[in-house]
Amino acid sequence: MFKAYKKQDDQNSAAEAGRVPPGQYVTDKFPVLHYGNVPSYPDVEQNWDLRVWGELETTTRLSFAEFRALPTVEIVTDIHCVTRWSKLDTRWGGIRFSDFLQAIPALLPTATHVIAHCEYGFTANVPLEVLLHPDALLAYTYEGEELTPEHGYPLRLLTPGKYFWKSAKWLRGLEFLSHDKLGFWERYGYNNHADPWKEERYAE
Repeated sequence: MFKAYKKQDDQNSAAEAGRVPPGQYVTDKFPVLHYGNVPSYPDVEQNWDLRVWGELETTTRLSFAEFRALPTVEIVTDIHCVTRWSKLDTRWGGIRFSDFLQAIPALLPTATHVIAHCEYGFTANVPLEVLLHPDALLAYTYEGEELTPEHGYPLRLLTPGKYFWKSAKWLRGLEFLSHDKLGFWERYGYNNHADPWKEERYAE
């Protein structure tokens, strides 16, 4: 009984501290949510790459080794799922998105949005300005360990300040656009802006 009360007190403390958006509850678990199968990479170093194209000087493609050679950072952040759970103080490692931009051909001045292209045709759209936040990562570790397949191995987007579906799993490509374009979940009724603090869960 004491533990139950303590957990509720911790949740209330977090909410009072302004860290938990409306309609969310705090969990210690890391729920797995996705549609369809989990991809596998029996020889990831040979069979995985990241393609980058769109509003930039030229299309490019990074092999697994080339991508993993880029400078890495670790950040600690809170994450919020549209299904109403929040997990606090999660630790992620990978390449800061703004640093990644220095390793690819220069963006054109017309670039305003990014489409994350993932396995099985899943996509997520994010304004470029959101991905320039210091906590935006191309992430491949969680709590100091390689991502598990269920959580996006070998690479996922980490999009700060948005519901967690914008942090797309199983990333394979980044398309830079001069305009916004709805992603997979947005086309099926999820809110385009996905701000947890405004409870932008679903389209009007």
